[in-house]
Amino acid sequence: MARRTFSARTYTNRRYLDAVQDHIVIYDGAMGTSIQRFNLTADDFGGEQYNGCNDYLVITRPDVIESIHESFLAVGAEVVETDTFRSNPLTLAEYGLSDQTYAINQAAAALARRVCDRFERETGIARFVAGSIGPSGKLPSGSDPDLSNITFDELAAVFYEQARGLLAGGADVLLVETSQDILEVKAAVHGIQTAFSDTGIRVPLQVQVTLDTSGRMLFGSDIASALATLEPLPVEVIGLNCSTGPEYMVDPVRYLVAHSPYPISILPNAGLPINVDGEAFYPMQPQPFSDMVSEFTRWGVGVVGGCCGTTPDHIAQLYAKTHGHPYEEEVKRRKARRKPVQRKPEFPAQVSSNMRAVPMAFNPGPTMIGERVNTQGSRKVKELILNEDYDSVIPIAISQVEAGAHMLDVCVALTERADEAVQMQTLVKKLALAVEAPLIIDVTDAAVAEAALAVYPGRAVINGNNLENGRERIDQVMPIARKYGAAVLSMTIDEDGMAHTRDKKAAIAERIARIAVDDYGLAEEDLIFDTLTFPLTTGQEELRNSAVETLEAIRLIKAQLPGVMTALGVSNVSFGVTPAARGVLNSAFLYHAVRAGLDMAIVNPAHITPYAEIPADQRQLADDLIFNTDPDALPRFIQYFEQNNVQSAGKQEIDPTADMTDEQALHWQIVHRKKEGVEARIDACLTRQDAVGVLNNVLLPAMKEVGDKFGAGELILPFVLQSAEVMKKAVSYLERFMDKVEGTSKGTVVLATVYGDVHDIGKNLVKTILSNNGFTVHDLGKQVPASTIIDKAVEYNADAIGLSALLVSTSKQMPLIVNELARRNLKFPVLIGGAAINRKFGRRILFLDETDQPYEPGVFYCKDAFEGLSVMNKLVDPAVRAEFLDQITSEAYAELEKPIPVRRERRYNQSSSVQPAPRIPQPPFWGAKTI
Repeated sequence: MARRTFSARTYTNRRYLDAVQDHIVIYDGAMGTSIQRFNLTADDFGGEQYNGCNDYLVITRPDVIESIHESFLAVGAEVVETDTFRSNPLTLAEYGLSDQTYAINQAAAALARRVCDRFERETGIARFVAGSIGPSGKLPSGSDPDLSNITFDELAAVFYEQARGLLAGGADVLLVETSQDILEVKAAVHGIQTAFSDTGIRVPLQVQVTLDTSGRMLFGSDIASALATLEPLPVEVIGLNCSTGPEYMVDPVRYLVAHSPYPISILPNAGLPINVDGEAFYPMQPQPFSDMVSEFTRWGVGVVGGCCGTTPDHIAQLYAKTHGHPYEEEVKRRKARRKPVQRKPEFPAQVSSNMRAVPMAFNPGPTMIGERVNTQGSRKVKELILNEDYDSVIPIAISQVEAGAHMLDVCVALTERADEAVQMQTLVKKLALAVEAPLIIDVTDAAVAEAALAVYPGRAVINGNNLENGRERIDQVMPIARKYGAAVLSMTIDEDGMAHTRDKKAAIAERIARIAVDDYGLAEEDLIFDTLTFPLTTGQEELRNSAVETLEAIRLIKAQLPGVMTALGVSNVSFGVTPAARGVLNSAFLYHAVRAGLDMAIVNPAHITPYAEIPADQRQLADDLIFNTDPDALPRFIQYFEQNNVQSAGKQEIDPTADMTDEQALHWQIVHRKKEGVEARIDACLTRQDAVGVLNNVLLPAMKEVGDKFGAGELILPFVLQSAEVMKKAVSYLERFMDKVEGTSKGTVVLATVYGDVHDIGKNLVKTILSNNGFTVHDLGKQVPASTIIDKAVEYNADAIGLSALLVSTSKQMPLIVNELARRNLKFPVLIGGAAINRKFGRRILFLDETDQPYEPGVFYCKDAFEGLSVMNKLVDPAVRAEFLDQITSEAYAELEKPIPVRRERRYNQSSSVQPAPRIPQPPFWGAKTI
């Protein structure tokens, strides 16, 4: 099978790629960690408004950045990353610098270029500049109204501008790194390719995603789905960086080594960060770090280096253990660097959802494509789409997957509406967050396909290509497939109409394949051909032999076009007969098609019976009809099913809540993200307990289970948000049965990302979870000054303040706020969270600077949104609040080894054992007197 390779691409500079193919390449270490060691002030950043904008240092303190580059090049790094991780227009706008995007990136690349060129001249060893491109701060795969409010093309434009500056400054490779959202990566790749085209400069593109300790990206993409999504895009190196230390990367690295057709880069952190007294501490020392990362190179990784927390010492030891000698020996004696391990990756053609990868061709086959999410084939789905009830389509899609579908064909075309693109985009967005199976976008209009792919995180298939209008449609579809990395399913239709003979079908497939491969650069494995199924059940004479021609066309195409896939809409063969007859004929036809080489079948998998399990007499009737061996085959077939009581094929759907009480069923629906019917469940529960009881005994325990599963890595973020939506619907309905006083709310929380920090992904999840569980949340956004947070808490009469910080430097705002609250004698409990802090940090800042006594209302570290919910539930419950505060305070005293003050509390009705004094002496005068 032909594979995509970069050997056919034309570069203006491919020195970096030549190095990767020649030997194991060593990157530098942490830019941010290195900058922190300079203890810079606001003046160094150009003033208070730019304080903390590390990327702006290439303008205000280029000497600092130059010395950092030098420190890594001097110990053996061949590649240094530019100080531009956050130099895109969106993040620079936080500092009022978006109009300088191009200039900052150009300056950063030019600075790194000068240093690299000097080291190359002095040592004779080639050095390379990697243009660092970090995340935009947006999450296009999500549904958050703030973080996800950006289109694919808008995101591409963000990265386009940054890439132009880096290319102008002399970057040898562009590095998309620390990526959390795979849809954003696709947009970045497209924006960068446009920059290559517009500037006339093309260098290699390296893409690195970041995985958490469970091995997934933020929205649940594992390494297999990430690789399947990235493989068809024009990238040259694929890898991992940041987030964790190398110990958590072992399994993903093994997967990449076994399957990635591209060179692999691994740049881990020096372990997971720990907040020690307000400073980030990365615990993995140079020796164990270099031991583990150099071991990856023996497996087949070709590019290694360090991310957060890694120092020149880490890189020096990594160089020595990777190449078998210290860097100094290379400079002096020109010792050879180790060649990359020659791998033989196995990467069959795949598609992917946001959550998992699926082979396009299963062995044994076929790949089952669910057909029910289709307004052309399902009256129920048509009605739901007409009514814009997209949420109710989700259970139908999930049921198809549960019945065995590996992919889902999605069609929303309606003669009654003219907004197909909007409806398709809305449904695909919801399906992407709810369904693990990859999608096939079934359209007749290329613009509708693009609307869907622009919001789809995985690798989808476009179903709707043919030559009916000559090249008109294919010239619209193929550029879209290239842009988004999609596969293409083409029907064997040309200017003469639908092909009926095997030779005609094969000839059309050949013609389409040549255009796709030769003119648009798609690979053979990107192409799927539908040889067309015609109904055998209408009695039309010209269709009697159509099934045979379809089966033989599959054989011809597989023989003449190695690597391409074949597909069939199987159910068309049985149009018009009874459900039982359709099940038998569909199942028999599918069996014979698979034997002919069929890779994919568009069917309702619930209605397929294994061929061997079809009764022999029914099997013979179906085969006679399929192979046209009896002129009376059709009347015999119809008569049989009219005269015999035959059960429809497929399994009866089992209701998992059938044997549950209503309380158990409602709990199950929240955990399993099922909105439909929660109102009826609540009504039934209310016959046995009041509304508060339903909330406390059913709904809240269900969300606690969701939180526990999320914490254990059993649920991914999209599923958590869907459970939260079910909870919101249930609480909203339940509120009408509660006594309302000024509106029903369990409490009020003011949320903010602290000043200097522009990250708010975690905060927004906290907002969603708290809001959907009955709390009123006032979200102040990001970069919020301490005074604003406190003033708003007073204004809203908050029950608590929630503070978020991703960076260690900005986490120092948290104790400032706690101490200011104490100085103002305000009594707001403070919840804190974020990647930069931990429980010990929370216990430390509980104690006030001036008195070293605990902040009486409490400071509560919350590792995730669900712990935040648990803390708030305790704080607003008078029955447990005091005990909870005592527990938190006692734990803080114990961990910090502070002596717990002895509290002498008088018991109720207990009198003192000390007798009152018989006479209390009086002073000779009161007040001051000068003597």
